[in-house]
Amino acid sequence: ELGKRAPRWIRDNEVTMCMKCKEPFNALTRRRHHCRACGHVVCWKCSDYKAHLEYDSNKLNKVCKDCYHVITGCTDSEEKKKKGILEIESAEVSGNSVICSFLQYMEKSKPWQKAWCVIPKQEALVLYMYGAPQDVKALATIPLLGYTVDDTPRSADLPHSFKLTQSKSVHSFAADNEELKQKWLKVIHLAVKGETPECQNE
Repeated sequence: ELGKRAPRWIRDNEVTMCMKCKEPFNALTRRRHHCRACGHVVCWKCSDYKAHLEYDSNKLNKVCKDCYHVITGCTDSEEKKKKGILEIESAEVSGNSVICSFLQYMEKSKPWQKAWCVIPKQEALVLYMYGAPQDVKALATIPLLGYTVDDTPRSADLPHSFKLTQSKSVHSFAADNEELKQKWLKVIHLAVKGETPECQNE
């Protein structure tokens, strides 16, 4: 189907990094471009290709490297690097997860930040954190086994918070409401004991 029909465009605000090379976007150096074949948001380096697209009367359009190779049949000699643990795409794991949602996250004394958190089914004892739901690389992962869960709220501002501690590492989370907090706790309580939690996604 690539190039034969117009793609669904991923919106700019759904990503914080190039969906191909994973470089973070920032106001100065990384303008966001859309691949006209797959609809992914990519940086200028990764959108520096052109291919004739059937759905656009075979006109030359800006496409990403991957689509360029598929449409033109030219292949790169470089082997696809094996994906590292953080390089699992968020959309890939969110669609097949035990639980996923936005949570506020704080590490040590840094300020709270919003993170897209996912516990994938195939790795139900690991919590993945992404900047946004369509990001192609996780910012961090927390192997949950052996953590202690403390679900007493930290402050009146964040009544639905809980924290995970293991020796010196402390991770604090806050959900938007009590129901979401309880869903996460249900999953995490099992994961820290090494038990596989059941799917909580509606």
